[in-house]
Amino acid sequence: MRIQTALPLLLALLSLPALAEPIGEVDTVFKFIGPDHKIVVDAHDDPKVQGVTCYVSRAKTGGIKGALGLAEDKSEASIACRQTGPISFVKPLAQQEDVFTERISLVFKKLRIVRMVDVKRNTLVYLTYSDRVIEGSPQNSVTAVAVDRGTPIPLK
Repeated sequence: MRIQTALPLLLALLSLPALAEPIGEVDTVFKFIGPDHKIVVDAHDDPKVQGVTCYVSRAKTGGIKGALGLAEDKSEASIACRQTGPISFVKPLAQQEDVFTERISLVFKKLRIVRMVDVKRNTLVYLTYSDRVIEGSPQNSVTAVAVDRGTPIPLK
């Protein structure tokens, strides 16, 4: 593949939302038919900030509906983001942008991770919440990763 052809593809891949990497799960309710209800923990590497990983725990509904992908997972989620290596930036960041979005019901509900930049404190703030088209989103969790002052956060 020629470099001129590969570069737009690479840039498109870098702009895609981060993918979840399963870390573990615990069963919370036994179901006779279908998978058990669980709490799952996934890792999300920030696609524009190398060296930062967010860990999100959330409920996953089991049973027959869960097995068929028809269940609506609960809105509660918790997030913890940590520096997992040297922090560097792939490209300048927006003041606020979605890092990850995943559908958690057949039609109406999504789990989201949003990154915000606290310029004054040189800190990345990550918020997770579940939005529902009809009711809104009262459940949320927030965490922050302080970036060394020697590495200013580049903004768009």
